[in-house]
Amino acid sequence: MNADLLVVLLLLGIAIVMFAINRPRVDAVALLAMVALPFTGIVTINEAIAGFANPNIVLIAAMFVVGEALARAGVARRIGDWLVTRGGDQPWRQLALLMLCAGLLGAFMSSTGIVAMFIPVVMRIAIRTRTAPSQLMMPMAYAALISGMLTLVATSPNLIINYELVRHGAEGFSFFSFTPFGVPILLLSILYMHFARRQLPQGNTDDGMAHPRPKMKKWVKRYQLADREHRARIRPDSPLVGEMLGDLGLLSQVGVRLILVERGTGRERRLLTRSPDLRFEAGDIVLLDLDLPPFEVTEMYERYKVDPLPNTGRYFIDRANTVGMVEVILPEDSRFVQKTVAEAELIGESDLKIIGVRRGKVARKPFNLREVALKVGDTLLLVGPWRTIRQLQKESNDLVVLNLPREFDEIMPAGSKAPFAIFTLVAVVVMMATGIVPNVHAALIGCLMMGLFKCINLEQAYRSIQMKSLIMIVGMLPFAIALERTGGVDLAAQALIGLTANTGIYSMLALLFFITVLLGIFVSGTANAVLMIPVALAVAGELQASPYPFAMIVALACSSSFMTPIAPVNSLVATAGNYSFADFLRIGLPLTLIVMIISILMVPWVFPL
Repeated sequence: MNADLLVVLLLLGIAIVMFAINRPRVDAVALLAMVALPFTGIVTINEAIAGFANPNIVLIAAMFVVGEALARAGVARRIGDWLVTRGGDQPWRQLALLMLCAGLLGAFMSSTGIVAMFIPVVMRIAIRTRTAPSQLMMPMAYAALISGMLTLVATSPNLIINYELVRHGAEGFSFFSFTPFGVPILLLSILYMHFARRQLPQGNTDDGMAHPRPKMKKWVKRYQLADREHRARIRPDSPLVGEMLGDLGLLSQVGVRLILVERGTGRERRLLTRSPDLRFEAGDIVLLDLDLPPFEVTEMYERYKVDPLPNTGRYFIDRANTVGMVEVILPEDSRFVQKTVAEAELIGESDLKIIGVRRGKVARKPFNLREVALKVGDTLLLVGPWRTIRQLQKESNDLVVLNLPREFDEIMPAGSKAPFAIFTLVAVVVMMATGIVPNVHAALIGCLMMGLFKCINLEQAYRSIQMKSLIMIVGMLPFAIALERTGGVDLAAQALIGLTANTGIYSMLALLFFITVLLGIFVSGTANAVLMIPVALAVAGELQASPYPFAMIVALACSSSFMTPIAPVNSLVATAGNYSFADFLRIGLPLTLIVMIISILMVPWVFPL
C-alpha cells in the first residue's frame, strides 16, 4: 500500500464518516472532496469537476423534471382513487395493488419522489378502509426501493454503474436489462410483505389516520391550539396603523403569526391574507396565532394598542372556507432540517405558518415553538389559505403532505393534466427502449413535452432538480478515479478474490452484494455505487470474466436499503408509520436476504460469465 493510496483512503474515510453523521450536508461533503482531491496530485481539477459534463448527470436532472411533472399533473391522486376503488376491503388486495403501483411508477421516477407522492395515497386508503397506516407505509417504501431494480433510469446508481461500464469499454446495459430481476423481486416482496406485515405495529390508529379523515377540530385538540386563537381590533391610535406587515417583524420579535385580516363590515367585509406589503388600517380585525404563554398576551395587546375580541376556542374552524390546515413531514433534503421553526418560516416565505410540531405520537406544547429545532421525519401542522395548501400538494420539495382535513375535499378544485403527463412518459420510455435517440436526448424531449402540455413550467422545473443529489454524485466520481490510479481498486479486488478462493462464483457474488449493502447503511446508494462499481469491474478483470454480472450485483444491492430508517426513502415513512429502528431491522433483514438469494441465482443465468 503506497502513500498516495493512504491519502485517498483517509479522505474517503473522512467523507464516509461525514455522510454517516450527516455533518455537514452530503453536497457540502462532495464539494469538499472535489476541492481536496486535486491537492493530492492524483487527479487534476479538470478531472475532479468533469462529472458536470457527464451525460448521465444531465439525464438524472431531466428525470427529476419528468417525475415532478407527473406529480404535479395529479397522477398520484388518480392512482390513489383507482387503488381505493379496486382495492376493496381485502388487505391482501390493497397491499398487492399498492406495491405494484409504487414499483411500476417508480421505474421511471426517483424512489424518494415516489414515496413523497404515495404517502397521501396510503393515507387515503387507510382512511377509506380503516386500516392502520403502519400496515401499508413500509410495504410501499420497500416497493419504491425495488423500483430501482426495474429499469435503467429508475435510480441514479444504475446510471452511474452503466457509465462506468461504458467507460471501461463495455456496451453498457439496455433500458430493460434490470427488468428480469426487478419483476420477480417485486412479486416475491409482495408475497413476503403479506406475511411480514403482521409483525408491524398494529395499534397506531391516531386521529386522522385509521379513522375517517379528521375534521380540523381534532387537530385543534391534539395540538392543544384552542388557547392560541386570538382576534383583536386595531384602534385608531395603534402604532400598527399605516405600517406594512413585512416591516414589523411580529413573528421573529414577538411570536405573533398573522393568519387573516378582516376589513370592512357588512357587504363591504373582506378577508385579506397575509403578505409583506399588507398595510394595516384602523378598525381592521386581525386573526392571530400567538406563540406566547397566556400571561404575555395582555402585555402584547397593550403594547400595540389593540382591543381583544371574544375567543371562540375553535381556532378559526368557523372560517374553514378560507383558512385551512395540513399535516406535513420533513424529508431528508428539506431546507428546513436543522433549522428552528422561526428560521424555517423566514426561509419558506409562504402564507403557511407552523403552529404544531409532533415527533412520533406526541405533539409538543403549543408555546415557544419558535426555538424548536426541526429534524428529519418531524410532523408539522401548518395553517394558512386553502389555495396555498393546494399548491403545497404540488410543490413538495421541502415538505411532504401527510394528511389533510375533511374540509379540504369541500373546496378542492377539479382538473388534471394526468393524461398528457402519462402520454409523455410513455413516449420517453418508447424512445429509450427502442434506442431511437440516446437516453439523455429522450429525457430532454420529455421535459419539453411536459412544458408544452403545461404539466410544469420552467420555474417549477428548475426547482424540481435536486442539485444536492447531483453535486453529491459529481463530487464522489473523482474518488473512483483516484482509487484506480493508486491501486486501491485492484487491492480491494484481490482481497475479495482471496476471501472467496476455491468457493465458486456464487460466494463471490454474495460477498460483493453483502459488502455493498453494508456500506449502504452509512452512505447513499449513489455514493455506494461510485465506490463499489470500480471494485466489481476490477474483480471481473482479474477473473477475465464478463463485467455485466458483477455490475448488476452492485446495482441490485444499491437498491436494497431495507434495514435502516436512515435511508431517505425509509425516513419519510418512519414517522408516518410510527416505525422504530427494530421494525426496519426485523422486516428488512429477511427481505434483504431474499433479494440477495434471487440476485445471486439469477444474475449469472441472465448474464453468463
